[in-house]
Amino acid sequence: MLGSLRSIVQEVNTARDLTTALGIIVRRVRDVMNTKVCSVYLRDKQTGNYVLMATEGLNQDAVGQVHLAPGEGLVGNVATREEPINLEHAEAHPAFQYFPATGEERFSAFLGTPIIHHRNVLGVLVVQQTERRRFDEGEEAFLVTLSAQLAGVIAHAEATGALANMGQQRNEAKFTGLAASPGVAIGRAHIVAPPANLATVPFACTMDVEGELNLFHQALAAARDEIRDVGERLKNDLNKEERALFDAYISMLDDNSIAVEVCERIRQQLTASRAWAEVMLEHVRRFEAMSDSYFRERAADVRDLGARVLMHLRQQEQSLREYPDNTILIGEELTASVLADVPREKLAGLVSIKGSANSHVSIIARAMGVPAVMGAQELPWEQVDGVDLVVDGYRGELHINPSVELKRRYDAIVEEERELARNLDHLAKLPCETADGHRIRLWVNTGLMADVVRSLERGAEGVGLYRTEVPFLLRDRFPSEEEQREIYREQLQAFAPRPVTMRTLDIGGDKALSYFPIEETNPFLGWRGIRVTLDHPEIFLAQVRAMMKASLGLDNLRIMLPMISGVGELEAARKLVDRAYCELVDEGYAIQRPPLGIMIEVPSAVYQARELAKRVDFMSVGSNDLTQYLLAVDRNNSRVAGIYHSFHPAVLQALLQVVTAGHETSTKVGICGELAGDPGGALLLVAMGYDVLSMNATNLLRVKAALREVNKSDLDRLLQQVLKMESPEQIEAKLYEYLQDLGIGGLVQPQQAEASSNI
Repeated sequence: MLGSLRSIVQEVNTARDLTTALGIIVRRVRDVMNTKVCSVYLRDKQTGNYVLMATEGLNQDAVGQVHLAPGEGLVGNVATREEPINLEHAEAHPAFQYFPATGEERFSAFLGTPIIHHRNVLGVLVVQQTERRRFDEGEEAFLVTLSAQLAGVIAHAEATGALANMGQQRNEAKFTGLAASPGVAIGRAHIVAPPANLATVPFACTMDVEGELNLFHQALAAARDEIRDVGERLKNDLNKEERALFDAYISMLDDNSIAVEVCERIRQQLTASRAWAEVMLEHVRRFEAMSDSYFRERAADVRDLGARVLMHLRQQEQSLREYPDNTILIGEELTASVLADVPREKLAGLVSIKGSANSHVSIIARAMGVPAVMGAQELPWEQVDGVDLVVDGYRGELHINPSVELKRRYDAIVEEERELARNLDHLAKLPCETADGHRIRLWVNTGLMADVVRSLERGAEGVGLYRTEVPFLLRDRFPSEEEQREIYREQLQAFAPRPVTMRTLDIGGDKALSYFPIEETNPFLGWRGIRVTLDHPEIFLAQVRAMMKASLGLDNLRIMLPMISGVGELEAARKLVDRAYCELVDEGYAIQRPPLGIMIEVPSAVYQARELAKRVDFMSVGSNDLTQYLLAVDRNNSRVAGIYHSFHPAVLQALLQVVTAGHETSTKVGICGELAGDPGGALLLVAMGYDVLSMNATNLLRVKAALREVNKSDLDRLLQQVLKMESPEQIEAKLYEYLQDLGIGGLVQPQQAEASSNI
């Protein structure tokens, strides 16, 4: 059964469309389980009914004709109960409903299992048998397992189907990912695919058939010449068998049957690269399915050859392609170099299938003010090249082929944002204080020089978090001490005399250096942050020395240690900082010892906050990581990101505990996570007593506007009410209501307002 399970899933995964996938499922399941009938019912998104979409054993004429409402018939009951129904005599069940069109009166035994994806019942998988018998436990377990495994495949196939035949019928479709950079982008998709990966070539059509045929033949000739040249250069270094491989490659490229297949698909208006990829992948699968091990191993050669020709095709295509206005880049994993290829005035938004809200590209997107969605795993991205698209960087949503009405709604959001920004500009030079005179310092989080101008324009009073890992991510090696000094000096000079808090190198987790790979089963609980740099004091010392040298004559540096989990790590790091300072003094640098602080971002630090506060000059809560560790939720995993909530009562209690412990030891406490940049969250943090709120420059004026409208005494009462609440949804709704009553509900970002209004 396990082998059959794998085989079915693999076969379904290779299906080109939903109809083919469903046909494979019903045929293979019927054969494997040796039943008379296997059928798949899928939920119609518009009506909510379950429709017979494929069958082996029932009348084919019934496909697409039989509809059951949730709770109607046995299939409808499987869907509403969200669990299997296993009956030896289906007709005797009170929910049984007979549909003459199916011809199912011959079958008594019934087993139906729900197909569930992300808590939504997509459909029902059914097997039936003539004789009266109950399907045994093994059969039921097999069908349940298969349904669970196929759920994602069917969801993807449905999505792909929704985008099929885009030239003739433009279906609107919605997908979700992780909100990585706020804002709304309305534009046209531009797919960025790895240049030599056959499996990621976008589905694309062409009207210029002759041009694509010429492109294909040129690429074929270029690959043939390249292989001949390489074989000729290496012929003296290769044995007979290895030389034969080059001859085999040339022979395959000369094989007219492959070229004919590709040209035929191009004449059907597929682009050359897509046609080549489809044909070569089919050949790869044929080789992989062969029983002879020698031929199975040749599949890798076919794949390699396909990649070589594809490389030439993509190079020629890229040289001919221009970026349109309002380009929205979409790729499996976008990189900084890809962003650099697009003129800034044409780049409207970013979408990455992989990646997280804290990935390198996300940080750059926020610095550039470009709306972005990461981790859009369900998006069939190969299918959307050139289509109209809306990127909602607030909610983490993507709308393919948006309707006129949807575009109108998003245009209104964009205009509201512009109007709000214009109305808030005058606040930049005003102090951040409540209506009754309580002063709060608003700082910014930075990582690139691009952040500096926007931060100062918006009245930032300092830097609460400078991500020093960004310069490391931009290189293919560790930057030298002098290179780091120059980078840090720019940042310190730009903000002087305002304080700049530089976090020591924070890599690991989802921030990996290509030249210093960290591969772990559970990276967020592994070797990251201070743990890496304490194990590599040479990296830590060079960085701290560079920071201190950069501060010479400015004296606005503050050093912050990430991921501290206990007193021992803090003491070890402090000794290294002291050592670097003493070395520089001995070398003749007239520098002041900078204040040393820590980030509170793991639960153990919350419970030791008092002991840690006694040993540092300041503390800053990293609320993003602290929230995910407290809730045991990887916020970069789209499957569970919905559980991540900064307003969770446990998170608020932890934040209150930290600031209380800090103030009891006369230690200043700040916060530099996303919660600080949320107007509602800022109200609670000020009520708790946080001294500094640090955020992205984009949110700075929103937060200042909210705080200038309230009284500190009123916030204290609001906090007491919130601390008695038991769910984050309640708390968020309360904050939105509070802001609405003050007449400043417009400061809340769109996705928060909508969520709160639905509670």
